[in-house]
Amino acid sequence: MARRNNIWANLDWLTAFMYLLLIILGWVNIYAAVYNEEHSSILDMSQRYGKQLLWIIAALVLAFVLLILDSNFYVSFAYVFYVFTFFLLVGVLLFGVEVNGAKSWFQIGSVGIQPAEFTKFTTALALAKYLSSYNFKIHRFKSLLVIGIILGMPVMFIFLQNDTGSALVFTVFVLVFYREGLTGMVLFTGFLLAVIFIVTLVYTPVMAIVLVALISLIAHYFMRQQIIETMKALAVFVLSFSLVLLGNFLLKYERTVVELILYSSLFSVFVFVIYTIRNRIYKQFWVVGAFLFLVMFTFSVDYVFNNVLGRYQQARINEVLGIESNPLGYGYHVNQSKIAIGSGGFSGKGFLNGTQTKFDFVPEQSTDFIFCTVGEEWGFIGTTTVILLFLALLLRLILLAERQRSVFSRVYGYSVICILFFHVAVNIGMTIGLAPVIGIPLPFFSYGGSSLWSFTILLFIFLRLDASRAEKLSY
Repeated sequence: MARRNNIWANLDWLTAFMYLLLIILGWVNIYAAVYNEEHSSILDMSQRYGKQLLWIIAALVLAFVLLILDSNFYVSFAYVFYVFTFFLLVGVLLFGVEVNGAKSWFQIGSVGIQPAEFTKFTTALALAKYLSSYNFKIHRFKSLLVIGIILGMPVMFIFLQNDTGSALVFTVFVLVFYREGLTGMVLFTGFLLAVIFIVTLVYTPVMAIVLVALISLIAHYFMRQQIIETMKALAVFVLSFSLVLLGNFLLKYERTVVELILYSSLFSVFVFVIYTIRNRIYKQFWVVGAFLFLVMFTFSVDYVFNNVLGRYQQARINEVLGIESNPLGYGYHVNQSKIAIGSGGFSGKGFLNGTQTKFDFVPEQSTDFIFCTVGEEWGFIGTTTVILLFLALLLRLILLAERQRSVFSRVYGYSVICILFFHVAVNIGMTIGLAPVIGIPLPFFSYGGSSLWSFTILLFIFLRLDASRAEKLSY
């Protein structure tokens, strides 16, 4: 019984060691990224690397405090933490300062605090509390509504701060819900919308609608398991398009191809609905509804892209998709980052020998683009080591999450995994040009107290829950 209640005996020291190794490697690379020969000491508190040491010491103290608190404390006050950080999000809009175009920081003396970073772990706690509540069923409308409110409220206010990157992190919670029983159709729908979005931008809406029609026919076949019925549906669409095209030619309306396909789609849906009602195949309404939704989504892409997204967001997406190239403008960050990483070769240029780093070619190199310092100075060996270390941490956390005995601990554990995964994948992806630049830090590596402390809290709450997994949590 003594061992069961001994936090230090039950603590997963391997995860704690990987955390410590990551923050030390991050500190060393911050030193390399902003190295100043006039302030060569890594302990110089006037430089970023000296300040980062203070953040690290504070994070270690914070980790210790989180571990000695009773695990039921996090369950009991989950909603309180969530509400508190939500009010911070509201407050920062009123009293915060603007940094890099985002009004998402409180300035307290020389220290900047970003509430959005801390909202990630409080939202994870709130969702874990709700999903572990008595008689919870994820497929109920009420359950989905409450989940949507818990997620949607902070996301809305973070968007209002113009901090798109932090807001997008919350989308990864859908993977947690999938682990807890949400249908895989949700993940497929999300993937499909992303594909349609890309196809519409890279090619044309016509190509996207053809793709939607093809997917709808495939879905129709799998629902009916009759190839003849599917061919009839295809014939209806082709006939509708032919009639619309003929009418356009005879009446000389001079409609665009996109408009003709839209009219054809709507007429096909009308015919298909009549056929479905007459033959009482009501479950096929799902196919009709999905088809209409995807067609409408296709036509909304251009509007949202051109009227909702900011010019810099459009440019960054276009840069990633290869639609436009502006290496001296919006693509400058990524272009210089890829040059830095590529110049490192197999083994790198050596510690403090990065020329791209020394001459400040890469903006934000100690924060969002810290990974390119690893690539330039340590090469393929260094970047592979860092990626493998993050992968080992994520796999270890999956193992810990799966051995939890309470739903609360498991949901929170998977929330930690998904948040870390999103940050690592997107941050590294944007430094090598595989993801748009959305301004999110690399966990435990990037300079800054807010991100380091928030990730420390996120991780060590879970380690505390894991250390007491044999105990019964009070809901």
